[in-house]
Amino acid sequence: MTIVITGATGNVGRPLVAELAAMGAAVRAVSRTPHSAGFPAGVAAYGSIADALQGASAVFLNSRALGPAMTEVVARCRDAGVAKLVALSAINADDDVSRQPSRYRGDRNKEVEQLAIDSGLAWVSLRPTVFATNFVGMWGAQIRMGDVVAGPYATASSAPIVESDIAAVAARTLLTDDFLGQQIPLTGPQAFTNTELVEVIGAALGRPLRYCEIPAAQVRERFTTLGFSPEFADAYLAMLAQTLDKPALVTADVEKIVGRPAVTFAQWVVSKNQGQQDLFAN
Repeated sequence: MTIVITGATGNVGRPLVAELAAMGAAVRAVSRTPHSAGFPAGVAAYGSIADALQGASAVFLNSRALGPAMTEVVARCRDAGVAKLVALSAINADDDVSRQPSRYRGDRNKEVEQLAIDSGLAWVSLRPTVFATNFVGMWGAQIRMGDVVAGPYATASSAPIVESDIAAVAARTLLTDDFLGQQIPLTGPQAFTNTELVEVIGAALGRPLRYCEIPAAQVRERFTTLGFSPEFADAYLAMLAQTLDKPALVTADVEKIVGRPAVTFAQWVVSKNQGQQDLFAN
């Protein structure tokens, strides 16, 4: 079975390539820099998905990596005789776009899912919640500089998922036909408020970290400083606001599909702050 991975150097794509290679699959990894991507031995690297499709059995679709070529790529998959598409969507894909901050980072979660559904091919859609690594981008600099994390809505809730768990689920949906026609919601094993997430990071680092809620205007300013657009900030605020009275959904799909418990947020923080991966440590 030959599997094509788009977005192969991304937060999900890279561990997915490694997972599939370890499971003995023939993997074709599509990357803008195929010769310097550092994929595992035996993985075939391609700079173009068009070149990678001939003879492929299944394709992992990452909308951010595909960009405006997404519709064309799905048509090419059909023409090339690909049997199955696995789309990387999001748990909030059905929400109003004003509550989908990832759209302002290039994701088209609903669209890539719908293209897979309408393709006429076998399909699976993975709908993960917020990625654990997102908190490095949002909070990492503050944690490295001090013991206070400033942000919106201290009691807003999320159930972060570790990207390697998304990859583990994706590998199984690509290699088997057990999940065809399903939209699978993927979360971490526990929901936390923002206050609790900062406390988890602090406990893992052995530091007295605390969360400080700040007004929306300051949130927008902080996101702008980090390189995010004001539209991203507004969508992020709106997404969090809807969890103030309704805690984030927690599902057991990772454990059901992979056959082991999902990695906890605390385990992930510890793993990322060892050796050369001290993402939060100061």
